[in-house]
Amino acid sequence: MTDIYQCGTQASYAGPEAWFTGTVRIDPLFAAKDPARASGGSVTFEPGARTAWHTHPLGQTLIVTAGSGYVQTWDEPAREIRPGDVVWIPPFEKHWHGASASTALTHIAIQEAQDGSVVEWLEKVTDEQYRGQA
Repeated sequence: MTDIYQCGTQASYAGPEAWFTGTVRIDPLFAAKDPARASGGSVTFEPGARTAWHTHPLGQTLIVTAGSGYVQTWDEPAREIRPGDVVWIPPFEKHWHGASASTALTHIAIQEAQDGSVVEWLEKVTDEQYRGQA
């Protein structure tokens, strides 16, 4: 049977401090249902907020829906992202993403699980890294 997830039926939650810097709200959109492995959520970053460095075992797709921000992979400069942009991050690529210093950012994040895991969280992006790249 086809499932419909009604808007507002899944509670929003704050991005955990261990994985995010600044104010982040996560709105679950869909969970993986066997045999599928993909899950997705809408993530809103207030100005200056960002993820920690992290990787995904099967990669991640970001669809920017509002605001402006940045995505950066290890050893590369940060790249600006805006509404309508679609970002593909390959498997195991160390990266972060978040809002610009003055504007909030919302994106839909889609990732697949491998052996029950969708993400490996690493160290936080320092203010110096963020300011130097953003």
